[in-house]
Amino acid sequence: MPLEYIKVEVADHIATVVMDRPPVNAQNAQFRNEIMEVFDSFNDREDVRVAVLTGAGKIFCAGADIKERSGIIRAPGDYARHNRTAREYANCIRECAVPVIAAVNGAALGAGFGLVAACDIMLASDNAVFGMPEIDVGLAGGAAMLSHLVGKSRGRRILFTGDRISAQEMYRIGVIEWCGPREVLMDEALKLARTIASKSP
Repeated sequence: MPLEYIKVEVADHIATVVMDRPPVNAQNAQFRNEIMEVFDSFNDREDVRVAVLTGAGKIFCAGADIKERSGIIRAPGDYARHNRTAREYANCIRECAVPVIAAVNGAALGAGFGLVAACDIMLASDNAVFGMPEIDVGLAGGAAMLSHLVGKSRGRRILFTGDRISAQEMYRIGVIEWCGPREVLMDEALKLARTIASKSP
């Protein structure tokens, strides 16, 4: 499948994967399918030893495309199939044979936060925020994902309030590995990726 929303460059055994669906990198069905195609391919590529996932523009990923959601139920079973795909496409990152570094360059919300949680190592610019705003539009999800990152109380507060948490706070509580200026985020991510790529596959 030709890629429209996901850009991939491979150099020195490092795959740089950029989500590029303006204006906020919202996830629609094609976006999710492209993510699955890209990360599944890394399992069989000898030229990729590590991947860096980031977003184009000022937003990492604002989550699911809510406009698409209203049209997903056309026949019995459509909603269950949609939810299964939403889970599986995060699993393609979680289960990827190569380490995946999240370079979070801005807001990571809802399913965008889920993508971050699926990665092995997480770095973020100091302007980034994390949250699960689904509660504001009558939806819920992400509890299993949050349970891997934060404790029960904080996870449920994030889910039940829709509060956004700054990158600085995520660093303070040990969820992310690095927090610093946006202009050096990719330098830090690629430096780490080069170290990983230099190791035995």
